[in-house]
Amino acid sequence: MTSAERPELPRYLALLWNREPATPRRGPKPTLAISDIARAAVAIADESGWDAVSMKGIADALGVTTMSLYRYVDAKDDIHTIMIDEAFGRADPATTATGDWRTRVGNWVRAAAELMRRRPWIAEIPLSSPPLGPNTLSWTNSGVHAFADTGLSGQQKLSALLLVDGFVRHHVRQAHQMGLLTAGAVAGRPGYPELLAELADPGDYPDLAAAGAGMEPDDDFFTDQLEFGLGILLDGIAGLIQAEKRR
Repeated sequence: MTSAERPELPRYLALLWNREPATPRRGPKPTLAISDIARAAVAIADESGWDAVSMKGIADALGVTTMSLYRYVDAKDDIHTIMIDEAFGRADPATTATGDWRTRVGNWVRAAAELMRRRPWIAEIPLSSPPLGPNTLSWTNSGVHAFADTGLSGQQKLSALLLVDGFVRHHVRQAHQMGLLTAGAVAGRPGYPELLAELADPGDYPDLAAAGAGMEPDDDFFTDQLEFGLGILLDGIAGLIQAEKRR
């Protein structure tokens, strides 16, 4: 593809990839790097949640004016994308380098889940388009590689990864919103299994009471449900792989 045929990248994306933006901005020469803005936004999100991130808050943290940030981004949505890229960091190629495909995908899921468990706002922040920063694409590349030698087409590998990624994000978001990111009860309060046992009377809720009978107060909801859902997903993908091999 020639330079004339290349799509014009949004300003923030060009800067993330160390490319010169197609349309230079007038005014003083920029004194910040796009990574400076991303790190400031991540620090605010880590402290107070993604919804506390604002252009003014970032500018104050960096000691610049709010308007000066528009030399790097066009809108707040761009901030969301660069902070996601910063929060993820570069994927470790070793995560999906060895083992069979189920092992590789499982390793990728656990690595992504652990990262989002530390920063649950990643799973909650709204994005107006798929993230295309160098760090997030390194995670995508690692995830696609996990499906190597399965016989799936490139599109099927991407679709399978999207399914797996969506499961991880939903699991982290649900666990965070329900206050279940940690094992057992929090700060001395009864946990879900104990409250369920107290409230789900077998006479009124017989199936639920029976289902909850095996739950332990110190069950790690996050890990247990992650592994349960991952197993179901991998079994389904295994069925697709076998179907493709029979074609």
